[in-house]
Amino acid sequence: MDQKITDNLKFEIEHSGKTKAEIARAIGIKQSSVSQYLSGRAQPTLANLSKLCNFIGCSADDILEIKHE
Repeated sequence: MDQKITDNLKFEIEHSGKTKAEIARAIGIKQSSVSQYLSGRAQPTLANLSKLCNFIGCSADDILEIKHE
């Protein structure tokens, strides 16, 4: 995964106040998968990215650095 995306994901999760366990439970994945997302060893599917963003209260645009003009 692109390092910027990994860094953005880490930032958003850390600032959400949610634990890896809470996130995993909420979106229906293993906690180890969340850890892999945060380390850059794996990337979430679009469906899981959407669920994750909804749960932690951020925009996928922020994580993916999509600019709207």
